[in-house]
Amino acid sequence: METFETNKPIFSIIKGIIISFLFTVVSLIVFSLLLTYTNLSEDTIKPVIITLTGISILIGSSIGTRKLKKNGLLNGAIIGASYIILLYIISSIISSNFSLSIMSLIMIIVGLIGGILRRNNRS
Repeated sequence: METFETNKPIFSIIKGIIISFLFTVVSLIVFSLLLTYTNLSEDTIKPVIITLTGISILIGSSIGTRKLKKNGLLNGAIIGASYIILLYIISSIISSNFSLSIMSLIMIIVGLIGGILRRNNRS
């Protein structure tokens, strides 16, 4: 049982990352349907993706770290950073035109802030 307690933060981080990705996928499917079947401008794509990414990380880090008694901010930041790193690894594998840009920097910052801004623990 001591081993599980020692490894609990890593399970919380993995859980947070998975929740973040699931929320992102569902949100982007809804957004793509709105783009397809409404008059939403394509100019909204980048701001909406940045916003959905931040919200996804915020939700994932809040749920993933809610039972942790200490280092919640650090673990939230790790969830945000891990999410962004995995996203960029997957993007670079899928797309041959993948490159880092100013948009990438914004996404990294949003990821870290989204992870850190999770709700406060009671400790």
